[in-house]
Amino acid sequence: MNKISKKSFKPIDQEEKDLMESIERDEWQSVKNLNQERKKALEAARNTLKKDKRINLRLSQKDYHLLQIKAIEEGIPYQTLISSLVHKYLNGSLTPRS
Repeated sequence: MNKISKKSFKPIDQEEKDLMESIERDEWQSVKNLNQERKKALEAARNTLKKDKRINLRLSQKDYHLLQIKAIEEGIPYQTLISSLVHKYLNGSLTPRS
């Protein structure tokens, strides 16, 4: 595998740093059935991104405007931001600010 230049890419967190170091130590191996694994990953991604339920949600005008501002800052539609927040909360990965 090609080594990643530490000057050209800085990891965003410890987990990403550990993964980069693992790759650099050649600890990764190709799977035998790459096409099957690729299909499984694509199916999982599709199922994760599939949005097949619609809801109505009442928010205060202040919260609605703050959501819109945050979504603009993140570069995503505000509905996507709300969906992401709900998903992260339900999966336990929504962390409070320190």
